Parts: sequence; structure tokens; C-alpha cells
Amino acid sequence: MANASILIVEDEPEIAELMQFHLAREGFSVKVLASGREALGQVDLSAPDLILLDLMLPDLDGLEVCRRLKRNQQTRHVPILIVSAKGEEADIVTGIELGADDYVTKPFSPRVLVARVKNVLRRMETEPAEKTGRDDVLRLGEGALVVDVGRHVVTAHGRTIDLTLTEFGILQYLAKHPGFVRTRDQIIGAVHGGDTVLSSRTVDVHVTALRRKLGDLGAMVQTVRGVGYRMGELSLVTDE
Repeated sequence: MANASILIVEDEPEIAELMQFHLAREGFSVKVLASGREALGQVDLSAPDLILLDLMLPDLDGLEVCRRLKRNQQTRHVPILIVSAKGEEADIVTGIELGADDYVTKPFSPRVLVARVKNVLRRMETEPAEKTGRDDVLRLGEGALVVDVGRHVVTAHGRTIDLTLTEFGILQYLAKHPGFVRTRDQIIGAVHGGDTVLSSRTVDVHVTALRRKLGDLGAMVQTVRGVGYRMGELSLVTDE
């Protein structure tokens, strides 16, 4: 994480300066751009370790920037943290479904923003190295859903599913404990670390995106009202 490079894509100078100041103070190497097209060109030349992306950019919408980066095999691995004044649930869900790893709404606390950045980078650093052991492959729904932990690959009915780091972490955590209910706080702690400052609603947004990506197998991620989530069987139906 030390000296990690961060690209800020933000057209409001005051906000960009605020983010740059606090991130640079933590030892990050920070570059600021105010244009979506400039950002795409910069990432194509030299991919940063993480991107802080505003949605309302003057030339190219931030969601389109996110979409293009995640569709490109050369840049899809770069984590994206959206920072936007658009705080409606629909906006957050859309950003997460396009592949953003986290979403921070404006106005934001610089301390929280830095914590979110560190959490995403920490998860990138601790991603498991490739393994081939059987214990690293989780099969559910009579083999319809396969979570290959070592290779960080998920398949549904044989089709590879593209998940963000958070989505994969949630699925892996629940899949390792099928049938057992996990609270939202437990999920946050397992996926992001115990010192993370996140709302339980954030988990709901990620689970919603995860279910949609899994298609009919998304019903295996079941809601236990008032408690949290569990990984169930295909024969069971969620109560949502």
C-alpha cells in the first residue's frame, strides 16, 4: 500500500485539492485530472493502483468511464471508488453494478475517504495467490455455482461472472458457511476488516448487485429479516 498511485478524476478544483491533500499526507502518489476522456487516456498509458471517480464530469459521464475501464481487459483490474453528489440508492446500485468497488457520497469526511481508499488497496494486496487445491473451490447448488477462491473466479451454470472485490468477498464469506446466518456487521468485518466505517446499507447494495449478476442463482443469497444474510439452497426462495 505504501506509495500506491491514485488517480483523482474530479472537475471541481476545491474538492480535488481536498482529496489530493489528505491522500498525499498519507504517503500516496496522487495525480488529478478533470476530464473523463483524459482519465481514460492516462489509465491506458499507465494504470494507477486506484481511481477516485466523480460521476458528473464535463465531457464524459463518470459511469461511462467506469463502464469502459471495466470492459477493457487491460484496465478492468484497477479498483474504482466513486465519489459523487448523487447519493440516491439507484445511483449507488448502478455504480456498483458497473464494477465500482466502493461508493462515497458528497459531502464526505476526508478521514472516511482515506479509510475507504486504504481498505480497497488492502484487499488488493491480500487477494489470495493462485492455488489449485480442492479446498479453495467452493461448489454450491449441485455444482451450478462455483467459487474458485484461489483463482478468484466465479462461474454460474458454467458462465464466468465478473464481480467486484467486495461482491466476491461477500459471496466467498457466505459460501464458506452455507446455511449459517451472518449479520451485516459480520460481513463488513470479514470483507473489509473490523476497523472499517461502513453502513449496513452498503452491504445491502452490494448484495443486490451480486444477486443480479448471478441471475437465477442469486436466490441462493437469502435475506433473513432483521438479522442479515445466508447462503441457502436452490430449492429455497428468498423472502424479498
